[in-house]
Amino acid sequence: MTNKLAFPAKEPVLAKIADSDNLFPIHRIFCVGRNYHAHAAEMGVAVDKTTQEPFYFIKDASTYVSSGSSINYPPQTANYHYEMEFVVAIGKEGFNVTEEQAEDIIFGYACGLDMTRRDLQLKARETGRPWDLGKDFEESAILAPIIPIKKTGFITQGKIELAVNGKTKQASDINLLIWNVREIIAHLSKFYHLQPGDLIYTGTPDGVGPVVQGDRIIGAIEGIGSIQLDINQN
Repeated sequence: MTNKLAFPAKEPVLAKIADSDNLFPIHRIFCVGRNYHAHAAEMGVAVDKTTQEPFYFIKDASTYVSSGSSINYPPQTANYHYEMEFVVAIGKEGFNVTEEQAEDIIFGYACGLDMTRRDLQLKARETGRPWDLGKDFEESAILAPIIPIKKTGFITQGKIELAVNGKTKQASDINLLIWNVREIIAHLSKFYHLQPGDLIYTGTPDGVGPVVQGDRIIGAIEGIGSIQLDINQN
């Protein structure tokens, strides 16, 4: 007897690579929480790197949306937030990677938006429950084309900013990450066998806030590029 699929299998989720006809198959999307001191403070918490470790949440690959898209305001929220992020794309397998080895498994970098149902996230935080409803939902992981590291070199600094309808809301530098890219990769690879296709959203600076129907979000990271998202006017 030949086994058959009960329903069609999902097609791979493919992200764009800058200046290339090749596509990047997304495996997993890891997100680092509270990785800028100023953002942690605006969320009402403090981070002490000497006593704490990074923490993560995951978005499903199906939440990917390409930069330049128009999306609907998500359901079951009245407080829908942008979070501009520096994204690292993994291109090789890595487990128990050292900080010195971290660069070797990076495929490239991109601008990202971690869209968040903030009211649902905060409700979950207050009750000690997972953040999934606030973070892992349809069309919540926006990504610009990935720039291969062979074109940029290893990046440790650069302005990161975001504007809504032309008004600047976030402005910082990725050198202010509490845990830098080498540290994040080394730490995360203790818990997961990192795979080609994994994405790491490294955290957002302060200045997060709500968007509504009809808003346009434009973000940029120095040396990497820009990202755009429109919220449909229904």
